[in-house]
Amino acid sequence: MPIDAPENSGNKKSSKLLFPAGFLWGVATSAYQIEGKNSNADWWSWEQQGKTRESSGNACAYWDFWKKDHELLSELGANSFRLSLEWSRIEPSEGQFSAAAIRDYREILQDLKKRNIKTIVTFWHWTSPIWFAEKYGLHKKESVEKFLRYGEKIMDELGDLIDIVVTINEPMVPLGMGFLTGKFPPGFKNPYRFFRAAKNLAQIHKGLYKSIHAKRNIPVGITYLYNYYFSAGNNILEKIANSAAKWFRVNFFSRKIKGFEDYVGIDYYRLVRMKFDPKNSNYFGFRIEEDKNNVMGWISYPEGIYRVLMEVSKESKLPIYIMENGRPTNAGLEDAERTEFLNSHLAYVGKAIQEGADVRGYLHWSLLDNYEWLEGFRPRFGLVEIDYQTLERKPRKSFYAYKKIIENNGLE
Repeated sequence: MPIDAPENSGNKKSSKLLFPAGFLWGVATSAYQIEGKNSNADWWSWEQQGKTRESSGNACAYWDFWKKDHELLSELGANSFRLSLEWSRIEPSEGQFSAAAIRDYREILQDLKKRNIKTIVTFWHWTSPIWFAEKYGLHKKESVEKFLRYGEKIMDELGDLIDIVVTINEPMVPLGMGFLTGKFPPGFKNPYRFFRAAKNLAQIHKGLYKSIHAKRNIPVGITYLYNYYFSAGNNILEKIANSAAKWFRVNFFSRKIKGFEDYVGIDYYRLVRMKFDPKNSNYFGFRIEEDKNNVMGWISYPEGIYRVLMEVSKESKLPIYIMENGRPTNAGLEDAERTEFLNSHLAYVGKAIQEGADVRGYLHWSLLDNYEWLEGFRPRFGLVEIDYQTLERKPRKSFYAYKKIIENNGLE
C-alpha cells in the first residue's frame, strides 16, 4: 500500500459477525470467460487479430464440464450463482436462434434450480455476435432493436428459470475501452461514437427492463464498477481526475437509466489513485498507481467496499447486491492472500450492514480461474484452480475458507 493511500481504520471483525437471514452467498462468472470455443463472438475475432495476450480457446470448458462445476457449487454451499448467456451462441446468425444452445442453457439453469441455487443471469457481459458487430454495433441505432429481440427470446425461452436479471455488466468498461481507447472491440477512438453507443446502451437497458417486467416479476438491474477513488495531497489536477474517473465509471451511465433499476449491483475490486504523470501516462496524462506485488497491479483496500456501500446507501434507497469482488493471484493452491481478501472485505461488508446498508448478497469473483480479456490466462481469480492443459479442477484453500463463511452465515 503506498504511504499516501488511505489507511484502513482497523480490523472491523467482531468475535462473531453474522449476516442477515436469507443473505445470498455465491460466486460470479461470465460465459465468454469460462465456456470456451465461442467462435461466433466479436471477442474471438479480436483475439485472432492478435489484439490480446492470448486466445481464449477452450477457456475453462464450462460448456462441457458444467455439471462438475455445479458439483463444486454445491460443495461450496453457495445459494446463488451469477452466470451470463452468450448472445453469439443463442443467435449465431442474424435472426436465426440456436435451439440447441437454448436447450443447453435451459439444462444448466434447471440443474442450478434443482440444487436450490438462485440464478442471477447477465444478458450481456461485453461480447456480441460477429454479425451484430460487423453490421450494426452499439453506436448504430439499429442495435437497440436487435438487442431487445435477443432479450425477448431469452425471457420467452428461459425466463421461468431466472431469479435476478443483470441486463448489462459494467457498461462503462466496454464503452470506454471499445469507443475511446480502442483496446476492446470494436476498437474505436471516437468520442461521437462513444456517446451514441452510451445512449443506445441506456435505451437497451430501459427497453429490457420494461419487457422483462411485462413477463416476470423479478428484480432487474445492471452492475457498476465501483472502485474506490482516492486522491492524496493537494494536487488539484489529481483531485479533479479522481473525481472525474469516479463520475465517468458510475454516474455518467446511472443517470441515464434512473428509475429503471430494482437494485444497485456493485462490482468492487480495488483502490484507484490517479497521479498526474504525463511522461509515464497510462490514462489520459495520468498514471494509475500500482501494487507491484499484485499480478495485475491492483491495490487491495478492504475499507473501500465499506465506504462505497455507505455512499450508495445514502444516494439510493434500492437494495444492494455485491455482484463481483475478488483478487487476482498467481497459480497455486496455497492462496492465503485470497482468504485474507475474503475475510477483510466481508468484515467491512458486515460493518456496512450493521450501519444500515441494505446489502442482500455477496458474489465472489470467481468460482474458476478464467480468461481475463486482454490479460489472457495469467491472472488467477478462482476459488478453484484450473489446469489449462488437462482442464482439471482443484479447490484452493480459499474455497474451503469461503465454504466455512457460508456455513456460518458470517465470520467467526
